[in-house]
Amino acid sequence: MAPVGYTVEVVRSRRARRISLRVTPEGRVRLIIPWWGSKRVALAWAESRREWIERALERARARRSECPPMTPREVEELRKVAKVRLPQTLERVSARTGLRYGRLTIRNSRSRWGSCSSEGNISLSLHLARLPEELVEYVCVHELCHTVHHNHSAEFHSLVNLHTAGLEKELAKQLKNYIPGR
Repeated sequence: MAPVGYTVEVVRSRRARRISLRVTPEGRVRLIIPWWGSKRVALAWAESRREWIERALERARARRSECPPMTPREVEELRKVAKVRLPQTLERVSARTGLRYGRLTIRNSRSRWGSCSSEGNISLSLHLARLPEELVEYVCVHELCHTVHHNHSAEFHSLVNLHTAGLEKELAKQLKNYIPGR
């Protein structure tokens, strides 16, 4: 494979406990460093992961070419569907799991499927409405579990696994086949 040109965005994080690499669906390479970490050491580590980065960038490019961006009209049509489907799904999953949330916001988020604030308010991407129902329910479970654990700790994953009948890893893997906003 020929070398691929890319730049690495270095992000310092107070929450990070170790150095990690992410290739975003848009094809950006992000190097996350704990706030106390050495940038020089992190960049050297990223360089040692060059082959992984290039493969991940190629996968991201392939996914983007398979899924062209939606037109504004398509987004508005999807918004109408999402405003009906997503609140119903979230409420059904909330009732089934016993996990409560504050309010729901539906956004045209292209970088994440959902989020949960520290107050227990949930935001979902309108692009979830294009996914199979089991994946929409999985995202709802994931965000509802954040109302209990505001992190991705072992306890959080245990709770998600409990409410997904032990299928958290499989569902998360399936979700990676989709890109919000495309």
